[in-house]
Amino acid sequence: MMELIQTVVDWYMANLNYFTIAFLMIIESSFIPFPSEVVIPFAAYKAAEGDLNVFLVVIAGTVGALIGALVNYYLAKYLGRPLVYKFSDSTIGKMLLLSKDKVVHAEEYFIRNGKTSTFIGRLVPAVRQLISIPAGLANMNIKDFIIYTVAGAGIWNIILALIGYYIYDIKDKIFPYIDNILIALGILFAVYLVVKGIRKKKSA
Repeated sequence: MMELIQTVVDWYMANLNYFTIAFLMIIESSFIPFPSEVVIPFAAYKAAEGDLNVFLVVIAGTVGALIGALVNYYLAKYLGRPLVYKFSDSTIGKMLLLSKDKVVHAEEYFIRNGKTSTFIGRLVPAVRQLISIPAGLANMNIKDFIIYTVAGAGIWNIILALIGYYIYDIKDKIFPYIDNILIALGILFAVYLVVKGIRKKKSA
């Protein structure tokens, strides 16, 4: 098992660069379930090793998060509420772990907090990936949307980058295989999301 994990770790870390960081964060910030926790910390870890620049890691991650958020924003804006709700309750939507209830929850959050929700929401796991949808449905001013999204995503990425840097600093003192364990947990989390989506599809 550890050999398999090590192979995955080696491949992942070898292919982790500014482009892949941005690409993975585009996915994470769109409606496709993918945790940023398995992107930025490991990129920052690699930066601590001297292979990347941690500031560019945060920038690449934030740019990717903004692009993914804009995808959600414009899809919601031009598709409209009926089609967004219909898609969220479709088979594909359920496979992506979407549901009408989740979209409604994100929209209610947006209504309660106004345009600042696109900033605060980037720091809240339950709504981070979906908060751009109600912003699009409400036709939020695009300049405000970009500013708040970049601010929220930037802060979140800085937090994750600091975690990655801190892990690199203490890994030899605490546990030499901490990087393998973290990537394994990330893989297990991704598998959990897929299994959860399949179960929801079967129960629908």
